[in-house]
Formats: sequence, C-alpha cells, structure tokens
Amino acid sequence: MFSPAQPASFPDWLEAANEVVTRYGDMSASLAAEFYEAQRVDADVGDSFTVPLADSPPTDQVETVLRWATHDVWPQDAETEVGRDPLASRLAVAERQAGAVAQKLVADQGRETIRQAAREDRQAVGYARAAALGACAFCRLMASRGMVYASAGTAGQDANDRFLGDGTAKYHNSCSCCVVPVFRGQRFELSAHAQEWDRLYREYAAPFPGDQLRRFRRAIAEHG
Repeated sequence: MFSPAQPASFPDWLEAANEVVTRYGDMSASLAAEFYEAQRVDADVGDSFTVPLADSPPTDQVETVLRWATHDVWPQDAETEVGRDPLASRLAVAERQAGAVAQKLVADQGRETIRQAAREDRQAVGYARAAALGACAFCRLMASRGMVYASAGTAGQDANDRFLGDGTAKYHNSCSCCVVPVFRGQRFELSAHAQEWDRLYREYAAPFPGDQLRRFRRAIAEHG
C-alpha cells in the first residue's frame, strides 16, 4: 500500500498500480481470446477468425478510480478530520476499494475482448452474460436476459444508472460476471439458475416499471 503520512508516495504507488492493472489486464484479454476461440471450435464454425485483444484502460481512467478508492486516507484540514474513522480503518477500506476497482479494470478488459470479437466475427450472432450463484440482483437480472443481439442497452447500459463507466455493458467493482459468445447454428439456453431468476423477475418484478430491480431483489431474498 502507501503511507498516508507521506502523500508524496502516492504518485509512485499510482504508477506501480497502473503497471499491475496493465499487466493483468493484458493477461485477462489473452485468456478471454483463448476462451472465445475454444467456444468457436465447440460451435464448429467453418472459417477462421483472429480475436482482437481489447486495449488496456487509459492511464487517466486508472488514476481516477484509484484516487476515488483512496481519497479518504489523505490528511485533510482540522475541521474535516473531526469525526472521521481511525486511520487504520480508513486504510483498510482504501485497500479493499483499490483492489475492487483494479479487479474490475482487469476483468473488463477480458469482457471487452469477447464483446468486441462477437461484434466483428461474422459467425457470431450475439453474447450472453453469465453470473455466479451468489451474484447481486442486478447481475442476476442481466444474466436472466439470455443472449444479447449486439444491444448495449439490454446488456445493462440502460438498466441502472449507478453502474457508471465506459463500455457497452455495466459491471460493478468485484463483479465476477463473464461474457459468453453465441455462434450461428447454436441454440442458446439459460442455465437452470438463470431460468429461475427469469421466472422470479417475470412473476414479481416485470409488471412494475420503475420499481423492477428493487422488487426483483426482494423476490430473490424471499424466494431465491
């Protein structure tokens, strides 16, 4: 981490963190490309396709999110310091937040690699979002939508304005969702748990525009 008693150390830490994000983001993109190619082989598509790797996040984007994650540890004026949590607690929060935003940047590079390939590959007809069993309500809702036909809105862009940032789909910090491409000739089916999420959404949330996510979250808590 860095020393809050030495604010001058922050630029060095920021540079090192950016290098880590870039290194692991490139690995994420490479692994995503391998996954995409394996899915393509399983689909038995005829022609060849080279998966383009998504670019690393811009340095200013990395800096912005890391500054947000660690903003509460730096010394402030005496009036602002009153009532703040102990420094050790704030450092622990900053460390968790920095790890979470870095994980998102790295994972997003892999996810964007698959989305980008699905847009450019003439054999791809769309992609789906896959969420873990313990995912949040937003991610479960996005996964229950099934395959997305190159629609950023249905991928999550328009679903929740709290999921800010670049890209065509929305993912939160520490999100473990992945993107699954679908190719011509394949029949896409929701997993068993995604089918259940879809049922809960249709029964308890879909009839209530403007309140769907809250009702879906409650349905998961009560029936999921």
